[in-house]
Amino acid sequence: MASGIALRGEAAEVALGEAQAVLAMVQDTERRGRLADLIAAVGDGELADDEAEALTELLELGLQTGRLRAVYGPGGEQAALRLFRKLPRGRELDASARDVTNALASLVGKPLEGARIEATAPGSFLVSVSVDGLDVSIRLDRQGARLTSVGV
Repeated sequence: MASGIALRGEAAEVALGEAQAVLAMVQDTERRGRLADLIAAVGDGELADDEAEALTELLELGLQTGRLRAVYGPGGEQAALRLFRKLPRGRELDASARDVTNALASLVGKPLEGARIEATAPGSFLVSVSVDGLDVSIRLDRQGARLTSVGV
């Protein structure tokens, strides 16, 4: 089943370059097969679900470590970000951020009573905001931004 993700231009170049770079280092036969399928799909210009998942893993790692910017420059990094946002995982992260933004919009114009950020685990944070007698907690981590509690 095709995911409908078209690959063109600089995004396709970054995807192809990363897949080829990782393929050159991977020994595991199953991973090599997934990467070869990804390379073929990039060449065809469209990803099926399995290739989209493999590309998501490559882009997440490359974006988080700064490798994509270092190797492909700011333009390549931006192309990879645009592509990532089209992939299922990127769409999920965008949706979670939108949901939290919508919840926070209800607090606009109300007096801020307090705010705190707590590191809960490596790469995971809890943001707590008190506004006009309302306490809101938001978790930020690899799974996205999530409203975790609202209390009066």
